[in-house]
Amino acid sequence: MSESVASASGTAPDLPSDARPRRVAIVYNPSKGSTKSLRAAMKAALKAARDAAAASGGVGWSDPLWLETTVDDAGQGATRHALDAGVDLVLAAGGDGTVRAVAAGLRGSGVPLGIVPLGTGNLLARNLGVPISDVRASVRLAFAGDDMSIDIGIAELTREGGEASAHAFLVMAGIGIDAAMIANTNPQLKKRVGWLAYIDGGLRSLNSRKFQIHYQVRGHQRHSAHVTSILAGNCGVLPGNMELMPDASLDDGELDVALLQPRTLFSWLWIWRKVTWENRVLRRTAIGRKIIRFTTSDNAKTLSYLRGASVNVEVVDGAEPVELDGDSFGDVTGAHFWADPLALVVRVPRAG
Repeated sequence: MSESVASASGTAPDLPSDARPRRVAIVYNPSKGSTKSLRAAMKAALKAARDAAAASGGVGWSDPLWLETTVDDAGQGATRHALDAGVDLVLAAGGDGTVRAVAAGLRGSGVPLGIVPLGTGNLLARNLGVPISDVRASVRLAFAGDDMSIDIGIAELTREGGEASAHAFLVMAGIGIDAAMIANTNPQLKKRVGWLAYIDGGLRSLNSRKFQIHYQVRGHQRHSAHVTSILAGNCGVLPGNMELMPDASLDDGELDVALLQPRTLFSWLWIWRKVTWENRVLRRTAIGRKIIRFTTSDNAKTLSYLRGASVNVEVVDGAEPVELDGDSFGDVTGAHFWADPLALVVRVPRAG
């Protein structure tokens, strides 16, 4: 049998769960390159976990279950297979799409997710403090980190023909220029320079027109606005030292909503300053917050925030592009974004 698609025969379902060896599944994206370093990291982490179990008299670990993603299954089906095999831990090794698909498969199961970031943005890993460029460290963390329950965002998308579909997201969903930027990003440039390629896509999207929406955040009145983008965030840190939603929290059962309404190029420069300097640096100190208050101007209307458990969005005329966690999901005429509270358990660095 191929090592990449192992069976569940190594489990012992007839034993009590606290007596049988534990098992880990690795759902990995083969398009991210050779698995040599990943397999070496897994071998070292399993040895350390088995040694620790032997020293403490605890339950050890059986051989891992390796599952490849495919064009037809980004990881959700593989994760269901892992759960059916009775695994105790699932590692998602790949980019944001792989992590999102595995998280969707684990939703509500209580089985922890370990993240091995191999992508361009690695958005959830950045927000959780998972090592970005060290495979061994991220695999060790998956075995030895703390468990944290976080919310999962759900995006119910409506297309021009009226058909609807639901998808999970972990960091951010957006309709408008952010989605256009992702669609305009050159995939070959992305492979060469990573997340910096989004700057090129962003520059080519700055002429995106404003569009009218009706939106309603739960607990607030229905409003109409002309925007270049509306975003719903589960957490707020993006690559490039940007903090778009500084108050967003992964475990509060709510989404932070940002409306972008720039009028000129200078408005875009103000947004850039806000997400890279004000939100990231100034607001962390009392003096910095005073500086923000004294320098606030009409530009504050360029980027505004709301918060709630859900938000409904209707595009008034036509359809606009949508993205989830940095992946394009086509055009929509409307969306319902909502938070599924504490639906996912993730492994994070130990406190202290």
